[in-house]
Amino acid sequence: MAHDIHQLIARAQADYARCIDDGDLAHWPDFFTQACVYKITTADNYKRGLPGSMIYAASRGMLVDRVASLRDANIYERHGYRHLLGHPYIVDESANEARSETSFMVARIMRDGSTSLFATGRYCDVYVVEEGAVKLRERIVVCDSSRIDTLLALPL
Repeated sequence: MAHDIHQLIARAQADYARCIDDGDLAHWPDFFTQACVYKITTADNYKRGLPGSMIYAASRGMLVDRVASLRDANIYERHGYRHLLGHPYIVDESANEARSETSFMVARIMRDGSTSLFATGRYCDVYVVEEGAVKLRERIVVCDSSRIDTLLALPL
């Protein structure tokens, strides 16, 4: 099963990054189970087991609300991302769940065309396996740096 789960997660990661990079945020919550956790934190907080995070959502409904607020309420300079992902490393797996870690780099592209390295780190994920597909039950985005730009509007 390891080979199959690796392929399922690699495909889910690629679809996830494409969704965000293409600006299709309305579909971003679809990558998660109804009861889920999405959190962006620093490597130091993660290593020390500290709960602090820059973004925290405890359900798919909260993710939907976040997308709605990005569209309708929040004011931020329009920009986009380009994700570069490493290969998923399967930490642990069972018949219906898999834990994985995937390294990422995210470039931010501003409206004026300027591009900069925005974030690096790893996704620490728990995927639920259902009917030959995977969905995120937990995604902890662990950023390598504790220096996070204040323009953390879009999901990583």
